Amino acid sequence: MRVRVPPGLRTIQGQITALAILALLIIIVLAGPLLERWVRDDYKMLDIEEIAEHVQAVSGLLAVAAPGERQVILDAARRAGWDFTLQPLSLSEKFTTWSPEWTFWAPVIEWLFPPDNAISPLGGWRTFLNGNRIVAMRVDDTTMLFTPVSSDPFLTSDFVGRGSYILVALITLILLFSAFAVWAIMLPLRRISVAAMNADISDDGEVFEERGSAELVALAKALNSMRKRIAIMVESRTRMLRGISHDLRTPLTRLRLKAERLPADPLREALLSDINHIDRLLGESLDYLRDSYRKEHVERIDIASTVQTICSEFADTGFDISYRGPNRLIVNCRPLAITRAVTNLCDNATKFASQVVVDLYAGSETIAIDVIDDGPGIPETLRQRVLEPFFKIDSARNDANSGFGLGLSIVAEIVQAHGGALEFLDRRPNGFVVRLILPAQ
Repeated sequence: MRVRVPPGLRTIQGQITALAILALLIIIVLAGPLLERWVRDDYKMLDIEEIAEHVQAVSGLLAVAAPGERQVILDAARRAGWDFTLQPLSLSEKFTTWSPEWTFWAPVIEWLFPPDNAISPLGGWRTFLNGNRIVAMRVDDTTMLFTPVSSDPFLTSDFVGRGSYILVALITLILLFSAFAVWAIMLPLRRISVAAMNADISDDGEVFEERGSAELVALAKALNSMRKRIAIMVESRTRMLRGISHDLRTPLTRLRLKAERLPADPLREALLSDINHIDRLLGESLDYLRDSYRKEHVERIDIASTVQTICSEFADTGFDISYRGPNRLIVNCRPLAITRAVTNLCDNATKFASQVVVDLYAGSETIAIDVIDDGPGIPETLRQRVLEPFFKIDSARNDANSGFGLGLSIVAEIVQAHGGALEFLDRRPNGFVVRLILPAQ
């Protein structure tokens, strides 16, 4: 049974508002009163406002008492545990508002949570005499009553009340908003970023899952729409290039027929060589644009047999190429794509090396195919650029073996489609190694 979410809660703004209301309810109804009660019960410290009320009450009695009765009142107060002292009012001129023993935070705490009682002691709430903190009240025009108190900052009733609620509010909001940020923002964004990293433009399905808040759904829809527009644009341009490459085959075939009718001489051989070179370039571009390896289904194949067959075909045409590895190794992959990738690597190696060895070995989680040759290799500064389409190390080279520079680009895309990696390694003492790593699914 699906719970119907109100429209106002489908946006992040509405969810944050609801979260703030929930936090306030938790603070007001449950957590705040519990913490306030716990502070009052476990920390029995005298409130400066209560001290001021006692001093005011005793000073009021002393103000109306006869001179002989004042000492009786003070003695009774001392028996009750109060240290009251009568002093001349002129002593208030020595009052200060600071103590050398106070730290920086002491006045800050009392400034943040000042007493809200209507009583105002003589000299104010923060009064010191000879470095000791006191609470004083005026008795009459010549005398005053004071009592010493702790020099530490006081937890006023205002702090115990409002401070408890503020503390609970901070903790509750931090916890709720942290959980909300993880659940409603971070996890969906991580899901979208993973989908973007693994997105395949040739896949017709929806890459970005359209669920979550209204903003995230709108973002997923926009990304899906953008991906579709990119796919349509790439497909239209690919179709155009494929058509151009295909249409060139017809006049090229006519040129070949005309050249073959010419008398056998060096000019005829040169023309046929150029025509064959152009035909190979067109075939290479069509293979790249066809990208059938992206639409191929994953199958369970014997990759050892596939690699051995490729090596045998190259060896049959006169190349010094050999295979090393197991006779049988079953993996899940796209067979035509892997065949194409290994063939391209072997073709590159045989063009520039005299001896090639293809190693196949399996690890715990991956399998690797090493194409090892004794050729000049690829300079380290160009090893990333050779994976770009139409990039050639020697752009001026234009012999019968040169191509458009699409071989390694096709290999890189096939490896990426399999979730693998392509590495270039130097061979010691000389030579080059191209390592194709695939997950052992």
